[in-house]
Amino acid sequence: MKLSLGVLLISAGLAAGCGAVRDSRVNPFNWFGGATSRPVAAGTTGAANPLLPERSRAGLFRRETEEVYAAPPIAVIDELLIERRPGGAVIRTTGIAERAGPFDVRLVAEEQAEPTALVMTLRALQRPGPRNTGPDARKVTAARWLTDSELAGIGRIEVRGAQNVLTTRR
Repeated sequence: MKLSLGVLLISAGLAAGCGAVRDSRVNPFNWFGGATSRPVAAGTTGAANPLLPERSRAGLFRRETEEVYAAPPIAVIDELLIERRPGGAVIRTTGIAERAGPFDVRLVAEEQAEPTALVMTLRALQRPGPRNTGPDARKVTAARWLTDSELAGIGRIEVRGAQNVLTTRR
């Protein structure tokens, strides 16, 4: 009891003495000093940071040129769902590929002559692989968000595959 009381008193005295050490060179938090402000040199204001990519004029998430996605269409379109959400809808499509292991699946909008129809193709890149696997190994799902303004004049949504087409009407 006396030993623990003595240790407690000594540690309390040392902790009280740390207030004087706060500003000394013994304290490791003072070894590098505080931050100081200085003006930027006149010639370095327009220099680009090599670690940051150049900004495009098209916007934050848009590219200046549209890339062409040349993947083949999925073999069979299995399911087409339109899920209404506040501000728009999510078009979700499930398809079964010809071979196992499809990747980079996209719903690509196609040019259509009819302004009241939205025609898309479910496409995916595929490596050469086995064809005789079960449908679960070949099943893919892709979704696309459309706002209410994009859906304003659309009365029919159609998703195409290599062997079939699924259509839904609003």
